[in-house]
Amino acid sequence: MADSSTAATTARPRPASLALAIPAWGWLVGLVVASVGVRYGFGRRMVAPWIMVDEIIYSELAKSFASSGHFLIRGVHHGSYGVVYPVLVSPAYRAFSSVPDAYAAAKGINSILMSLAAVPAYFLARRVVQPAVALLAALLTVAVPSMLYAGTLMTENAFYPIFLCVALALVLCLERPTILRQLVLLGLCLLAYETRTQALALVPAILTAPLLLAWYARRPLRETARAFAVLWGVVVAGGLLVLAVELARGHSPAAALGSYETAGHQHYAVGAVLKWLLYHVAELDLYLGLLPFAALLLLALSARDMPRRAHPFVAGSVALTAWLVLEVAAFASLPTVHRVEERNMFYVAPLAFVALLLWLELGLPRPRLAIPVAVVAAALPALLPYPSLIGVQVQSDTLELLPWWWVQDHWITLGEVRWAVLGCAIVLAAAFLRTPVRLALALPAFVLVYYAVTLAPIENGLHGVRRASLGALFQGNTTGQRDWIDRTVGRSANVAFVWSGRTDAFTLWENEFFNRSVRKVYELGSPIGGGLPATEVSVDERTGELVPHARAQYALTDEAVPLAGTVVARDRPKKMVLLRVDGPLRETQLVFGLYGDTWSGPRVTYTRLDCTGGSVSVQLASDPHLFHRGQTVTFRTGTRTGRMRLRPQWAETIQIPLSRGANGRCVVHFAVSPTAVPGNGDPRRLGLHFTGFAYSP
Repeated sequence: MADSSTAATTARPRPASLALAIPAWGWLVGLVVASVGVRYGFGRRMVAPWIMVDEIIYSELAKSFASSGHFLIRGVHHGSYGVVYPVLVSPAYRAFSSVPDAYAAAKGINSILMSLAAVPAYFLARRVVQPAVALLAALLTVAVPSMLYAGTLMTENAFYPIFLCVALALVLCLERPTILRQLVLLGLCLLAYETRTQALALVPAILTAPLLLAWYARRPLRETARAFAVLWGVVVAGGLLVLAVELARGHSPAAALGSYETAGHQHYAVGAVLKWLLYHVAELDLYLGLLPFAALLLLALSARDMPRRAHPFVAGSVALTAWLVLEVAAFASLPTVHRVEERNMFYVAPLAFVALLLWLELGLPRPRLAIPVAVVAAALPALLPYPSLIGVQVQSDTLELLPWWWVQDHWITLGEVRWAVLGCAIVLAAAFLRTPVRLALALPAFVLVYYAVTLAPIENGLHGVRRASLGALFQGNTTGQRDWIDRTVGRSANVAFVWSGRTDAFTLWENEFFNRSVRKVYELGSPIGGGLPATEVSVDERTGELVPHARAQYALTDEAVPLAGTVVARDRPKKMVLLRVDGPLRETQLVFGLYGDTWSGPRVTYTRLDCTGGSVSVQLASDPHLFHRGQTVTFRTGTRTGRMRLRPQWAETIQIPLSRGANGRCVVHFAVSPTAVPGNGDPRRLGLHFTGFAYSP
């Protein structure tokens, strides 16, 4: 019995044997499925869109395509945006009428798309490393912090796996440049362009990669030209065709950039581009945790002395990384940008991961170049101007700066961040140079730990993306129901948004995102910004109607806009009202003599339309920074006159009885004395703050 028991114990399979029995594709499928679950879980923690106005644009395009097959924004053709991502998430809006449900489903689709990036990353790694090591590359690919964008409606979700498919196709083409492989590569580049215009950087990358390969492999240029004639010929012919078409239409060649055409008309200063190129390379180094960056740089500089099987991968990776980062740096150099756009370049991270694993598989070779490479990799992150870069903008664009913002909040000053980063980088550079071959796997393991540790402050820290999402929702909606308008009037209703310029822009963006019934936007105040289609309107002084002709079934606006209609719902903390109007949008009262910020001039006139009497309550306030003694406001309505004196620090409300005049109008004239000109670039003559008019019949 003892012998049989011993035999049974010996026959029991060990965990390591079970792991080896599972084929690589099984592990890859399991990794993708696990990643989908994890990413969807994080995505659900983002309760509302917050990267504006991008998420509005792509939700509008997806809604429109799902319902009509057209790509419309606020019901009209506007701009020229990539169509691939809206098509991919449109089933969510087709399947669910409730926008919050569709939003959750869209994030599920995002989780699948982003997790599928592991597949091309695995096959890309398999060109140069063994299956088990390639699985590690796939794991690193879905561990990057930018996977959190799965919780946003952004093209990054589709572009990440598509970019890696382009990278894989490029390496395959460099290995064996058949006509079919070259055409597939071109087709994938076109697909990437239809996802993000940024993919234009792929064109110079795929054109220069064969030249780089020729240099690595010591191959004659004539031979390279023959091998890649189809690739180069199609790109040149396609470029000439696009140029001819745009010129024939009377457009600038920059029109090929679609909605980013204005970027093609900008002046790019060489010095500024080089400065921001340095910053972007430095931040990419920081994003990668230094080790993959150093490995890619070392391979790029010493590939000629490495096995020929590594040449196509290194040539393709260097070309893609260099051109993409250069493009992003040029965009960041514009005066309207001036920030590190990590969000636009994280796609190259898997190339660096594979480079690190290839270096490991080659036995950690350290030629004489290794020391200067390690020094450069350690020094670069210290060159970033952290005090000017760390701020609200990094929440959406530069995720790997968020952990350092958290460190600054708790332990060090903003000026000390540079030195803390440098200290960590020196330790990693030493590890790059001194880690023995037997501990080689500790290097990619560190990168995984790095991403795990920094995930908490990026996702849920004080400045993290979840807090940004919660803040955006609170800025726009405090009713407790994200689709409160649809719940009140129905999803098929026609609700117009009237923008006065006095409220937070998120009161528009959040409400139109979550409510199908919110359709046209009318700008009564200064333009809201963001470049989305809206109709500028003004008030007809005779009828009070918004012109040009504006009609709707319902209207959503803030309480400062006195629209005629019946209130059916409110967001009281945000002072937003939903009115049933059933016809032309019309104001019930007119106020002249106010500037856009509630300041008055010396005279103000208030007119109530269709007035049968009653009274108006007027809220007034002075300003002790401008006035050091009291002010007097005189008012006249009909035969009644009155006056009130306000001290500089006072705020008062006065109730004025109204007398009906001609054409059913009640008019009150105000005169303010004294007035003052603030100066410092403000030439206005200011009186009092008229902060509100409330009519009572």
